[in-house]
Amino acid sequence: MKVTAIFDIGKTNKKFFLFDENYQEVYKTYTHFDEIKDDDGYSSDNLMAIEQWSKTIFSKALKSKKYKVKAINFSSYGASFVHIGSDGKPVAPLYNYTKPYPDDILQSFYDKYGAKLKIAKETASPPLAMLNSGLQLYWLKYAKPDIFKKIRWSLHLPQYLSFLFTDIPVSDYTSIGCHTMLWNYEKNDYHEWVYAEEIDKILPPIVATSTSINMNCEGKKIKIGVGIHDSSAALLPYLHSDKKPFLLLSTGTWNISLNSNSKEILTEENLMQDCLNYMQISGRPVKASRLFMGNEYNIQLQKLCDFYEKKNGYHKKIKFDNRVYDKLKANYQHYFTFESIAPNKLGDYKTKLNFFKDFETAYHQLMLELMELQCESAERAIGNTAIRKIYIDGGFADNDIYIKLLSIHFKDYKLRTTKSPLGSSLGAAMVISDKAVNNDFLKKQYAMKNINNQ
Repeated sequence: MKVTAIFDIGKTNKKFFLFDENYQEVYKTYTHFDEIKDDDGYSSDNLMAIEQWSKTIFSKALKSKKYKVKAINFSSYGASFVHIGSDGKPVAPLYNYTKPYPDDILQSFYDKYGAKLKIAKETASPPLAMLNSGLQLYWLKYAKPDIFKKIRWSLHLPQYLSFLFTDIPVSDYTSIGCHTMLWNYEKNDYHEWVYAEEIDKILPPIVATSTSINMNCEGKKIKIGVGIHDSSAALLPYLHSDKKPFLLLSTGTWNISLNSNSKEILTEENLMQDCLNYMQISGRPVKASRLFMGNEYNIQLQKLCDFYEKKNGYHKKIKFDNRVYDKLKANYQHYFTFESIAPNKLGDYKTKLNFFKDFETAYHQLMLELMELQCESAERAIGNTAIRKIYIDGGFADNDIYIKLLSIHFKDYKLRTTKSPLGSSLGAAMVISDKAVNNDFLKKQYAMKNINNQ
């Protein structure tokens, strides 16, 4: 069986897929690596472990008698650079995008290049410090000049994964365009600060996301893709299959609402509310709104398990309960203190788990409070676009309470999800394939479920 291999490297799980020629998933495995410390003692993804696992698992796939790997591509999260020297080896850790950014260096940047919101509007990137990966390069230049001098190329993480198999450094538009503060959307070029700081000299040539490189891997001819940003990848199957306006809720560590039909220019208010532009493989912008919901969900879920003395995974058996929902909504107030999203948005209070009689009730309340923020985020992405359909993809598509609460709020919309969430892996497979899909692809191949019965 001929297959396309996909590495989908998330912040939490590192996944490997095989898709057949009809984009059917025929194999999947995943792993998780504990974080390590960077050179400042801050938590960091274990780059060496990712590299070793990727090469080992791909070698096993090549040796398989059941599958014949013809192509490989890579999807991964953004806001992360791998800095390599002239020998192709990393010269720095994979710095975490949650790492604090020094105030003095950040201020020096804006003193040189203009007001925070001016730069944000030009680059369609909310001012997010280390999450603006371009600012990571500026930080390195001035905070760690000895490391910066060793850099030959700074590769976005999806392109570094490709580099591991090709030794060819490239950049692609989907990685450049995602809240990096590198790209001037109006001029369709790197922003002037990139040239002024000579950052462009360590950024590899830009190639189309659909580019592939023919290589010989262990005696077999393999077409190797250049990688794609995971949010842009998640959008692709829907763009190929539905020509009418829709919103995609791509869920995981970040829940990202993606609107590819928006014609609105991001306002300062949008930018301060974590709206931004992503980029399609065509180079066209995608209006998006982000929420660090999956990360916060995991933090609070662990607290629930500890408080109620439940094993990890206990929540998976909990289904939406109308009686619990009605009771909580009748006297709705906030009980959770969120640590990684909107910490001051909903008031100054402490988490009160002892208010709830059991885990199930507390879990419903947690989802209610998270959903309040989720719906606001989705509505910002919709803006004034005439959308009446929402696709839900990724990890939360299997969460019964999440889906039911979303359907209650968006009762006038058509909500669609799948029995098997597509995620970014399928998009990464599609972008290097010549096989087209039609409007029935999602319905027939992935058993789309109508949530609101519309």
